[in-house]
Amino acid sequence: MPSASPHVLFVEDDETLAREVVEELTTRGFVVRHEETGQAGLDTATAEAFDLMIIDRMLPLLDGLSVIEKLRAQNIYVPVLVLSALSAVDDRVSGLKAGGDDYLTKPFAMDELAARLEALMRRPNDTRATKLRVGPLEIDLIDRTVQRDGREIELLPREFRLLEYLMRRPNQVLTRTMLLEDVWNYRFIPQTNLVDVHIGKLRRKIDAAGETPLIHSIRGSGFMLRAAD
Repeated sequence: MPSASPHVLFVEDDETLAREVVEELTTRGFVVRHEETGQAGLDTATAEAFDLMIIDRMLPLLDGLSVIEKLRAQNIYVPVLVLSALSAVDDRVSGLKAGGDDYLTKPFAMDELAARLEALMRRPNDTRATKLRVGPLEIDLIDRTVQRDGREIELLPREFRLLEYLMRRPNQVLTRTMLLEDVWNYRFIPQTNLVDVHIGKLRRKIDAAGETPLIHSIRGSGFMLRAAD
């Protein structure tokens, strides 16, 4: 079974804030690993894979920006949200230049933190690629073709856009709201089964009879494209 919950590494030495954030994110469906020092955060991020990382800028043993720089030097590109009490423009710029993907100043609202994490999860790993592959599935964005193990798959334009979105974010839980906003460009989310209908049609074309399913429904959350282990 695919993991239904994004795994987050949270590096923060303020015990009260750490406890509040861990409890809040856990309630929202994240699996959170907490570390208290920059060195511990670096060691954990190097040893294990995470979907997201939240790191305080000022940490004992190793500061947050140094942690990010060391991770990027090792070609570890986990999306990173920097937390900091430093709110000047120069502080925010230095945080992003160090390799951070977003910057949130303290104090912050939990809703904003969760929204920024969801936005980071929406970002594709590489927007420059014109051919994407997930397991046996390959999509050519130039020729507008799709194959699974050499089997040609014909998709309607919306199905193609939906599959491209899924393939740029493999192994991530994608909510119906994310799909409606980013694939259909809806800013007002109606009560609709539009996503489920299109996912159903796409699934029947991608996962033919006898083939290992690649498109998974995540109960209570959304959908995930995931190749078999």
